[in-house]
Amino acid sequence: MIELPETYVLAEQIERELTGKTIRSAVANAHPHGFAFYTGDPAAYGGMLSGKMITGTNADPNAIDAWDSNVEIICGDMLLSISTPIKYHAPGAKLPKSHQLLLEFEDGSHLSCTVQMWGGMHCFPYGGRGEVPRQPPGPLTDAFDEANFDGLLSGVKPTISAKAFLATEQRVPGLGNGVLQDILFNARIHPKRKLQSLTDGDKAALLHSVKSTLAEMKALGGRDTEKDLFDQKGGYQTILSNNTLKSPCRVCGAGLIREAYLGGNIYYCPVCQPL
Repeated sequence: MIELPETYVLAEQIERELTGKTIRSAVANAHPHGFAFYTGDPAAYGGMLSGKMITGTNADPNAIDAWDSNVEIICGDMLLSISTPIKYHAPGAKLPKSHQLLLEFEDGSHLSCTVQMWGGMHCFPYGGRGEVPRQPPGPLTDAFDEANFDGLLSGVKPTISAKAFLATEQRVPGLGNGVLQDILFNARIHPKRKLQSLTDGDKAALLHSVKSTLAEMKALGGRDTEKDLFDQKGGYQTILSNNTLKSPCRVCGAGLIREAYLGGNIYYCPVCQPL
């Protein structure tokens, strides 16, 4: 899946680059992938999308239909909701050998989706969500405020960890294990720390970090560990990632730690984020 900062970066780029272009053809599931998900029969995508014009996306976090963590592309009377990396190919550019969705536009350019781990490429009538359910308010929307955050905290067991709370079950749409690392570092909270140990100040710091860290990642064009619509790395320099693991903590100079936890790696500074 793609995470929230890259979702909005891709949506903004697609809105600028593709609005007004008409889809000549659409091919879904040309190269079957066990963890690629579609709405209904992917063979029907060509008929549903051919001849449709791109008219916009969910680039504005507070716009109607923008609360989903997927990139949403309005194609005339149809909507594409995509949760996997998306690439633009200029006319004449080399296309990927393997793809799970390929749109060709009348000017000869293309848009492709190639699933890495898993991803959805849903297509349904615009205005009807189809098989993709409405999600709770995203963290970059105005609706994601202190009251909403307190409601999320009160709805889970106090014995779960900070990582389990933020990065599992999509309680916060689009927030995954990748962006989690810097969010917890900025809040000075260890990924394994139990919610019941958090003070009111810790909770306030965590909410602020969720919103401010994600906003910075979005503003800088996504993270340097991910690529945008034009196959370029984002401008946000990650604090905790595989890129920085061999470097000392930028705050205290201690060595950073990586370990497996809850189905993925966590990164943390043992001094700045004590357990």
